[in-house]
Amino acid sequence: MPMKRAAPWVLFLAFVALAMGLHQGEPLFVSQGAYPLGKPLVWLMFVGFVGYSYYCSTQENIFKTIKRIFPLHWARQIGLDLYLGLILMMFIIYLNEGSLLVLALWLVPILLFANLATLLYVALNYDSLVARFIGA
Repeated sequence: MPMKRAAPWVLFLAFVALAMGLHQGEPLFVSQGAYPLGKPLVWLMFVGFVGYSYYCSTQENIFKTIKRIFPLHWARQIGLDLYLGLILMMFIIYLNEGSLLVLALWLVPILLFANLATLLYVALNYDSLVARFIGA
């Protein structure tokens, strides 16, 4: 993979390492709360999605693809749908953390990496999300 294509992945891996290194509270890979099977499943989804996204990035350039499909109405609708979902996820992060600072720290990675970043947040904070929103 040319360095130009690798740069976003280096940035993403640095973000993952930083998020995992600074994460406090619950264990990274094992749930100690209700619905413990969910945490490894979220991690599997995260790893699978990262892997498939990496594979896609080796096959074609995302910016060229977006430029090609952007004139299609459904492409724009899918983009809007994605970013509305990301805004909702950012609201969930704020509700879970209760901190605008933490939300601001996740904002740029979420805008850049979309659901790669949101899946990481859910994997890292699975127990607190389940406890807060399911009450278990």
